[in-house]
Amino acid sequence: MKQAKWIWYPGDFDIWLGNRFNNRRTERGAMFPPFWKQDSHYPMVEFSTNVRLKNAESIGIFAEGDYNVAIDGTKVFGMPKTVLVPEGEHQINIKVVNQSIPPALFVQGETIVTDSTWLATYEDKIWIDENGVAHGSGMYVPAACWTFDNPNFPPSTFRLETVEQKPVSERNGLYDFGRETFGYLILRGISGCGDINIYYGESPEEALDKDHCETLDRLQFPEFQLGTYTLPNSKAFRYVFIECSEGTQVQEVAMLYEYLPEEYRGSFRCNDEEINKIWDVAAYTMHLTTREFFMDGIKRDRWVWSGDAVQSFLMNYYLFFDSECVKRTLRLLRGKDPVTAHINTIMDYTFYWFNGIYDYYLYSGDKAFLTEMYPKMKTLMDYCLSRTDRNGMAEGQPDDWIFVDWVDFPMHKRGVMCFEQILFCKSLETMKLCAEICGNADETEHYSTLAKKLKATFTETFWDENRHAFLHNIEDGELNTMVTKFPNMFAITYNYVDEARKQDIMKHVMLNPDVEAITTPYMRFYELEALCSMNMQAEVLPEIKSYWGGMLREGATSFWEKYVPSESGTQHLAMYGRPYGKSLCHAWGASPIYLLGKYYLGVKPTRSGYEEYEVRPCLGGLEWIEGDVPTPFGKIHISMDKNHVSVYSDGGKGTLYIYNKVIEIKANTETTLNL
Repeated sequence: MKQAKWIWYPGDFDIWLGNRFNNRRTERGAMFPPFWKQDSHYPMVEFSTNVRLKNAESIGIFAEGDYNVAIDGTKVFGMPKTVLVPEGEHQINIKVVNQSIPPALFVQGETIVTDSTWLATYEDKIWIDENGVAHGSGMYVPAACWTFDNPNFPPSTFRLETVEQKPVSERNGLYDFGRETFGYLILRGISGCGDINIYYGESPEEALDKDHCETLDRLQFPEFQLGTYTLPNSKAFRYVFIECSEGTQVQEVAMLYEYLPEEYRGSFRCNDEEINKIWDVAAYTMHLTTREFFMDGIKRDRWVWSGDAVQSFLMNYYLFFDSECVKRTLRLLRGKDPVTAHINTIMDYTFYWFNGIYDYYLYSGDKAFLTEMYPKMKTLMDYCLSRTDRNGMAEGQPDDWIFVDWVDFPMHKRGVMCFEQILFCKSLETMKLCAEICGNADETEHYSTLAKKLKATFTETFWDENRHAFLHNIEDGELNTMVTKFPNMFAITYNYVDEARKQDIMKHVMLNPDVEAITTPYMRFYELEALCSMNMQAEVLPEIKSYWGGMLREGATSFWEKYVPSESGTQHLAMYGRPYGKSLCHAWGASPIYLLGKYYLGVKPTRSGYEEYEVRPCLGGLEWIEGDVPTPFGKIHISMDKNHVSVYSDGGKGTLYIYNKVIEIKANTETTLNL
């Protein structure tokens, strides 16, 4: 007997789960929902399949919502739990209605089972098959499914795993759980009646500052209590300060640590123990922020941001290779048509989203997902193109947030920014690649032409031969000659300049101490990637040790949203004008995972799904390195010291590049070279 799975309309589970996820944030007890448009699932979905039976077959039906069943257009009475399908060829249609959760369906028979071969429609009256071909009325697309294969546990029951943890110490009501963590506080042995106030902190200073800590809970027990209470809302913390009113006591404090079960498929080790510690803490940071979706920070914001997520995707490909979390996050971020604003309201975050789609295809080889998302890519790109100036460049509108980065120096973000044009151009190139993969020649040519024109325009507009750099922006018709690292490092990484100009940018911008420094791990990710792409791993290694090692020396147990080495003490906790506004566990802080995997172990796919890949290992000043890079077919293992390099791969067609040598890597065979 085939095993059925729960099915739903593509994207609806992700959007519903994402709304529940994004609306959990609180600040000092007040609900704090995101400030961008939240879409909803379709309340009515029709599922359909065609069957050919040699014998009549009884099917069991489970649904999240009210439903009706039709066989060959004739409705079955009521909402039957079982239906007998006669022998022969038949079309089965089941409509499910649910306003509060996504309509979902589970059908189990001997041969008739719900899976991704079923089609789904929300009744928009245009039929489109799995190849994107229109067929009359009623838009049908392949139904979505995941791992839900138990009729008693539908998609709406999905929860992360939990395990109990205890604090490592307690002093005067301040409990220390040893490192940054996330979950539900447990109070045991509650006695008396009165109030219990709980103050959370990523630092002891925050937990003890009752007036300014970012998160807190206030419990009231008007009648005598004796027992255990588990807080209903999860929080991020390391420290918890508990204050009981007179006559009320708590004997024991623990927590339910909440996590997404992940296998650490990637690894990295070297002779430098500080680098090893940085990798370990980065991996833990990544795990804490990998939940139902890739979130930004576990204390603040606890939301799904595109710029943060796209970096998480890349780190994920070198640590977990969790494709499902990538897809959930990309679907949630995109939402539904019509497009009325940029993703997260941020122009640059929209452009990153396009690139995240193609990155996922390159690493995973999942053409089905790209095909699913391509229509939404087109409508989002139409929106972007509708907001360009007369030269075809993306211009920030009054209702756009132009983010770029958190900076400590004055930087104009209005008008036409060179940085945004470079991201926009990359997005158009991504559209060209995806159109080509989806077999649309006209759209391939269209996006290719737009990308070439935009590249020529922004280069002519912003490149300054005397400054050896791309300039900042044009606002109110005036060229701002400010030079920042942002557009210049992306021009290097995206190969938008030739080798001579790359060297000019390195000398006059990237390595120029007079150019303002980057102080967030978010943009250090791209800064150090640009240096690594120029074979400067030996120069990047001390930067990793100084920057991420600096956080460790300040006591970090996960990596922060921002780190300014010149600050000290509680200055490291402040941000946004709030004494504890900074997140001390932020996804974009985990970038060493990506840098060490791609540019030191040296592994990256060159054809989708690692069908072909390259290995360019680099010691970068280390004595030896060793590690695994996960792929769809297993792992690629690399070890290298000053005398030899060895590669073993579970599949794919690889090429080893080292010291001007090019060597074929055969699957399931160790490739070793003496240096």
